Amino acid sequence: MADPAECTIKVMCRFRPLNSSEVTRGDKYIPKFQGDENVIIGGKPYMFDRVFQSNTTQEQVYNACAQKIVKDVLEGYNGTIFAYGQTSSGKTHTMEGNLHDTECMGIIPRIVQDIFNYIYSMDENLEFHIKVSYFEIYLDKIRDLLDVSKTNLSVHEDKNRVPYVKGCTERFVCSPEEVMDTIDEGKSNRHVAVTNMNEHSSRSHSIFLINVKQENTQTEQKLSGKLYLVDLAGSEKVSKTGAEGAVLDEAKNINKSLSSLGNVISALAEGTAYIPYRDSKMTRILQDSLGGNCRTTIVICCSPSSYNEAETKSTLMFGQRAKTIKNTVCVNVELTAEQWKKKYEREKEKNKTLRNTITWLENELNRWRNGESVPVEEQFDKEKANAEVLALDNVLNDKPASTPNVPGVRLTDVEKDKCEAELAKLYKQLDDKDDEINQQSQLAEKLKQQMLDQEELLASSRRDHENLQAELNRLQAENEASKEEVKEVLQALEELAVNYDQKSQEVEDKTKEFEAISEELSQKSSILSSLDSELQKLKEMSNHQKKRVTEMMSSLLKDLAEIGIAVGSNDIKQHEGSGLIDEEFTVARLYISKMKSEVKTMVKRCKQLEGTQSESNKKMDENEKELAACQLRISQHEAKIKSLTEYLQNVEQKKRQLEENVDSLNEELVKISAQEKVHAMEKENEIQTANEVKEAVEKQIHSHREAHQKQISSLRDELDNKEKLITELQDLNQKIMLEQERLRVEHEKLKSTDQEKSRKLHELTVMQDRREQARQDLKGLEETVAKELQTLHNLRKLFVQDLATRVKKSAEMDSDDTGGSAAQKQKISFLENNLEQLTKVHKQLVRDNADLRCELPKLEKRLRATAERVKALESALKEAKENAARDRKRYQQEVDRIKEAVRAKNMARRGHSAQIAKPIRPGQQPVASPTHPNVNRSGGGFYQNSQTVSIRGGGSAKLDKN
Repeated sequence: MADPAECTIKVMCRFRPLNSSEVTRGDKYIPKFQGDENVIIGGKPYMFDRVFQSNTTQEQVYNACAQKIVKDVLEGYNGTIFAYGQTSSGKTHTMEGNLHDTECMGIIPRIVQDIFNYIYSMDENLEFHIKVSYFEIYLDKIRDLLDVSKTNLSVHEDKNRVPYVKGCTERFVCSPEEVMDTIDEGKSNRHVAVTNMNEHSSRSHSIFLINVKQENTQTEQKLSGKLYLVDLAGSEKVSKTGAEGAVLDEAKNINKSLSSLGNVISALAEGTAYIPYRDSKMTRILQDSLGGNCRTTIVICCSPSSYNEAETKSTLMFGQRAKTIKNTVCVNVELTAEQWKKKYEREKEKNKTLRNTITWLENELNRWRNGESVPVEEQFDKEKANAEVLALDNVLNDKPASTPNVPGVRLTDVEKDKCEAELAKLYKQLDDKDDEINQQSQLAEKLKQQMLDQEELLASSRRDHENLQAELNRLQAENEASKEEVKEVLQALEELAVNYDQKSQEVEDKTKEFEAISEELSQKSSILSSLDSELQKLKEMSNHQKKRVTEMMSSLLKDLAEIGIAVGSNDIKQHEGSGLIDEEFTVARLYISKMKSEVKTMVKRCKQLEGTQSESNKKMDENEKELAACQLRISQHEAKIKSLTEYLQNVEQKKRQLEENVDSLNEELVKISAQEKVHAMEKENEIQTANEVKEAVEKQIHSHREAHQKQISSLRDELDNKEKLITELQDLNQKIMLEQERLRVEHEKLKSTDQEKSRKLHELTVMQDRREQARQDLKGLEETVAKELQTLHNLRKLFVQDLATRVKKSAEMDSDDTGGSAAQKQKISFLENNLEQLTKVHKQLVRDNADLRCELPKLEKRLRATAERVKALESALKEAKENAARDRKRYQQEVDRIKEAVRAKNMARRGHSAQIAKPIRPGQQPVASPTHPNVNRSGGGFYQNSQTVSIRGGGSAKLDKN
């Protein structure tokens, strides 16, 4: 980018004439013009860059508004021209006009012609690439007018944060005619409707984008410029336009987007910090045109009718606000290596000057801080330093290039040698400077690398510090937690001491209660004797009921056994005369659970069989259809063979008849020739007699007959050979049919084996799932057993500790009181019994855990074997499927051979590839395109738009492929 410069937006105002409806209505012509820049409406003056009266021609509007922007775009600037105003105010007429009328065409077609005219008159070393896009904003959705399938495009930003429409069609062009064809195509796809105020009211904002890139082939300098040509839809009052339905929805969206544009203009005019570009897609696209890097011209179109006075004033106020906006424009240039080098030298010198200034200022500051007084002549002069920097910029910018040969001056040999030596010296200095630049850049890279290493080292030390700090915090937290635990332990010990005192008091209370209970026990024993007699009676009754229950259970077990035999389960044997109700109930439960499992497995098996049967039926139906098709083809081939054999027989008969006819005709011909010879000999009175002639004729006839007989015999031999060949072909056909039948049978066998293997595979997968589930259950059981063992072990430890403390305390108490208490001895014996039982349970759990651990490797081994078996079956199934596919391919080989020709034709089809048209050179009349010889409109050419066209200025045009 070049150095930026500020420029204001140019605003042009144009008034159209009164239309027929306004004249019929008797509306007044309200604007009053004062010069070319002022217009008065309702007594209030409005000033713009240019005001066009109603009689202004299209050419005058173009020359004032757009002609300069063409040159700016070709010099590398961005440009925008858009028309704003109410509906039916002449915006589309100003921007487009009549596209193919030289007098009534608007800004867009004229600007297209001017761009190419400028290019053809520029330096021949310049090479241009021009591409155009055409899209509209309809109902706040971006729609591509060159590809109607793209109906909702999005707005993105490039690396320079410049908005662009992503996915929009871009066509490369090389002549004005191609651009006009593109405009015609896009205009035919634009939304237009009829309202009360306009017969051709635009229902969308259209944007025509021209992107021009140029490159100087000598200096390799590249410039690029974009030109936005925008035709906005007009603001509407529904009461005046009479819009309804879809047209009303369009009017709402148009007014909304124009309101967003007005908000952006107001925010830019007032200089607020936030500009609402993102309120609509139109303002988002025009972001660079409003307050950005673009030369913008706004044409505000107004109605002169008093009927539209309010809308006209609003439009003029919009133009006045827009006139205060300033854009910062700069040339879009890609610098060459030489230009970058000069820029580097310039910046280096400026940097050196600024460093000297900083050193001067630091020295002066240090002197002031140390209490010294700096004289005025030694103080820093800011104006002088700025003048030095400007002078240095001017020297570096105005430094002319070295010209060893000055035209008009003749140099002697000595001077030439001196110049060459000076030139070599300068080149050497230039090389030294280049080496110095490279060394400085390498040193800068090394310093950057060292700085990055230091930053990494600093970051690692920071991470270590953070880790140590976190570790220290963790240790402090653990220390606090341990302190809290010690406090809790002390509190627990105190609570235990209090509990012990309470328990000792309770023991004394219990002894007293025991004495009272012993007295009650003597009373209860008498009551117990009376209850024993009643219990004997109840036992007799219960025995009677047990007998009835055993009889009912035995009958139930018999019925269940019969059901088990019917189902096929004989795993559980009937218990005879057990006499225990619990055992009988457990047996009944086992029978019922076994029956449930058997019924479930049978239901699952039935479902599997039904599924496999349906699949096999489907496959059989498909095979039957294929077999019927093959049989139909075989019958067709047999019918063809039969018809061919009959046709051959008819041909042979006809051939024999024709040969007999030929033989008879030959004999007649020989006779006739012999007679002619006889007559001739008689006339000539030759020596030979008629008998000799007859003998000669007979010999000739005999020789002909022999030759005919030989020919007939050879034909009959050939006929026999053909018949043998036909029989051989029939035998071969029969063999093919037999082979086909054999292949069909093999195919059926392979299908059955495939089904059987898939069934087995399914069973194995189910078994593997079950084993996996069992393995998971076993693992869960093992974990729960381990947890229970751990808890039991902990309980045992606590119990032993508590018991030891109590025994110790009781021993101490026994030393004080030798007699002891019988209740305490009873408790001790009870606790010892409980301890023995817990020890037994613990040992049993340890044994069960060991057994489970021993069983686990066996189950894992079985699981691995099952997995290997499943893999083997899968490989066998895959191999069987491949064999079946191979047989099927061989089986359908005849059908594939028939379809081969059609397939080859389909594969050979290709679409027409784009051809490169002949470029049009400047100064020549374009000719018809070789790809479209009939296309030649208005002296222009037609090009395939899928190619990138390069136009050379000054006398040549070039076509390049992207």
